[in-house]
Amino acid sequence: MTDAATVYLGIGSNRDRERHILAALNALSERYELTGVSSVFESESVGFEGSLFYNMVVGIRTGESVATLSRFLKGLEIDNGHQPGMPKFSPRTLDLDILTYDDRIGVIDGVELPRGEILTNAFVLWPLAEIAPDEQHPVDGRTYRELWAAYDRDQKLWPIALRWQGRAISPRPGTS
Repeated sequence: MTDAATVYLGIGSNRDRERHILAALNALSERYELTGVSSVFESESVGFEGSLFYNMVVGIRTGESVATLSRFLKGLEIDNGHQPGMPKFSPRTLDLDILTYDDRIGVIDGVELPRGEILTNAFVLWPLAEIAPDEQHPVDGRTYRELWAAYDRDQKLWPIALRWQGRAISPRPGTS
């Protein structure tokens, strides 16, 4: 894949969490080269009262356009019980978000790049800093390690133990 882009994806679930997180990892690994898999973090809901979420970030390499990747992710969400048209802040069986696509900036094929949540939500920034600590945010310019070190919002999250394909992916040393 010489023209492949490096993409970081956010994965989240607060309904039958382990099953949906593992289903996403399986589907993504079948279609793409995974370049990084973060620990899985449990966190409180943000923006609504709801059950705890599992969140993580994965890196992939793909030659697909933003539009093609976005369509695949939306289909994967629906395959896992996501109801299109639900309010933004509501329970999720599976939520998949394109966080970055190389260093592209702006709204591309209807997708905001980089995703604004990187700078505001610990459940996105911590796992991103874990698997891509020296990568620079395309707009801010600081590395994800620097952004995480400077993060000062009060969001509660903690790494949880999770196994995928017979190995522990979480927690990683130094995540707590």
